[in-house]
Amino acid sequence: MADTDAPAPRTGGSGRCGQNAAVPFRLLQLTDLHLYADPERRLLGQNTRRTLESVLSLAQTRHWPPDAIVLTGDLVHDEQPAAYRFLRSRFDGLGIPYHCIPGNHDRLDLLVGHLDRSAASALRLVPAGAWDLLLLDSTVPAEEGGHLDERVLAGLAAHAAADRRRPTLVFLHHHLAPLGSRWIDTMQVDNGPAALAALASHPDLSAVICGHVHQDAEQRQAGLRLLATPSTCVQFLPGSRDFALDPLTPGYRWLELHPDGRLDTGVERTDAYPEPFTPATEGY
Repeated sequence: MADTDAPAPRTGGSGRCGQNAAVPFRLLQLTDLHLYADPERRLLGQNTRRTLESVLSLAQTRHWPPDAIVLTGDLVHDEQPAAYRFLRSRFDGLGIPYHCIPGNHDRLDLLVGHLDRSAASALRLVPAGAWDLLLLDSTVPAEEGGHLDERVLAGLAAHAAADRRRPTLVFLHHHLAPLGSRWIDTMQVDNGPAALAALASHPDLSAVICGHVHQDAEQRQAGLRLLATPSTCVQFLPGSRDFALDPLTPGYRWLELHPDGRLDTGVERTDAYPEPFTPATEGY
C-alpha cells in the first residue's frame, strides 16, 4: 500500500554545527537525477540511482559536509511515489538539510506529498547564513518548457525592493536565456526577458542557477551571471542543433557563500560513468 503520509517541512540545522559568522556557507546543487521507482531502470543506458551514488560519493570526498543541498528539478523520471520516497529516505540519511524544486519531469503533487512539502510554494526564501536563496518553480503542467508566473516576478521585485541588504542567489529548473542548442532552447523559460528584467533590478543578486540543460554553462545577460549545472546522470552536448549526448560524466555544483557577498563556485565531475557510455541520438 502506498505511503500517503506527507513529510515534515525541511527545517533541519546546519551541516556544520555552530557555524562561525566569518566562515562561508557551503552549498551543493544536484540536478536532473531522473530516478525511477525500479532500482534497475536505466535512462539512455545509465542506471540513474548508480550515477547519483557516484556523484554523492565524489561530493563526500571533495565538499563534505555542506550546510545545505538544493535539488533543482527532474528528480524523478517515471512519476512514481516510490521514487520520491526513495529519494527522501536517501537524503534524510545524509543528515544535511535539503530543498527541492520541481522540474518538467516531476509531478509536483508527488514531490510535495512524499519528499518536500515546501516545494508547493512557487517562490521560497531560504536563509543561508548571511545570504538569501530564492527558489522558483518554473514548471508548467504537461509542458517541457518553463514559465515564471506574474506572482513570482512580483515576488522577485518585492525582494529586490526590500531593505535587506543580503547577497542573494536564485535557483530554478529551466534556463532563462538561449544557450545555443536549438532543441533545448525550445524548452527554456518562455518569458525569460521579463524574468531577466525583474532580476536585473535586484541590487544584491549574485547569480541565477538552473538545471534542465544537463551541462555546465555560464552566461552574462542583462548584467546577470547565469549558471547551469551538469546532471547527476547523462549529459547533453553543448551547441547541438538536435538532441545529442555528451560523453562528459555526471557532476554537481559546489558553492561557498561568503558573508561579505563573495561567491566561489565550481563544478566537479566523476571520473567515469558507472556503466559503459553509449551515445544516443534520440531523446527520452
